[in-house]
Amino acid sequence: MCLGVPGKVIAVDGLMATVDFWGVRKQIRLEVVDETVQPGDYILNHVGYAIRRIPPGEIDATLALYEELLRHAEQDDLMAADVRGEIAGAGDDQQ
Repeated sequence: MCLGVPGKVIAVDGLMATVDFWGVRKQIRLEVVDETVQPGDYILNHVGYAIRRIPPGEIDATLALYEELLRHAEQDDLMAADVRGEIAGAGDDQQ
C-alpha cells in the first residue's frame, strides 16, 4: 500500500522543493505536480515527488486526518506504517 503524505513547502529551487513533514525536511521533486508550488504551500508527496498541491481550504482537514492516523494507529497498522515510513524517508536525503 502506498499513500501520499502532506508536507509544507519551505523553499523552492527550480524543480526541487524543501518540504517539512512533521519536523523532517526532505528534498521533493516538482515535475509531476500540475500547479505552481511556492514556499508556504502544502503538497502531497509520494515517493519523493509532489503529486498534488493541496488547496488552502483542504489543508487543516488533511493534516488533522493524518495526525489522527499517526496518533491512534496500532503498531501493525499498514496505513500508519506507510505514512511513518514516508515521513522517516529511510535512505532519503534529510536536512
